[in-house]
Amino acid sequence: MSWIYLILAIIFETLATTFLKLSNGFSVLIPSVGTILGYILCFLFLSYALKTIDISIAYAIWGAFGILLISIIGMLFFHETISILKISSIILIILGTVGLRLAN
Repeated sequence: MSWIYLILAIIFETLATTFLKLSNGFSVLIPSVGTILGYILCFLFLSYALKTIDISIAYAIWGAFGILLISIIGMLFFHETISILKISSIILIILGTVGLRLAN
């Protein structure tokens, strides 16, 4: 169940960060509320996951997949630049996370 909690934490963190971008510095109400609720749920589920998953593993996975998802959202919906360097860097983050998990 802890892995499901971690996946939910990643999803809510990604949603909250997307809403944060849409909130325009907390000046738009609905995305601002979505940001706050998303982060509350994110950290709630992350705290549940940390009951049985090592903190180094959980945080690395949470961070890496959050970066991956928010980068994809940024490129697809916010027209952020796509470059070989950006994609290579994201791949290195994922590989580092996999290495950390395998070392456990």
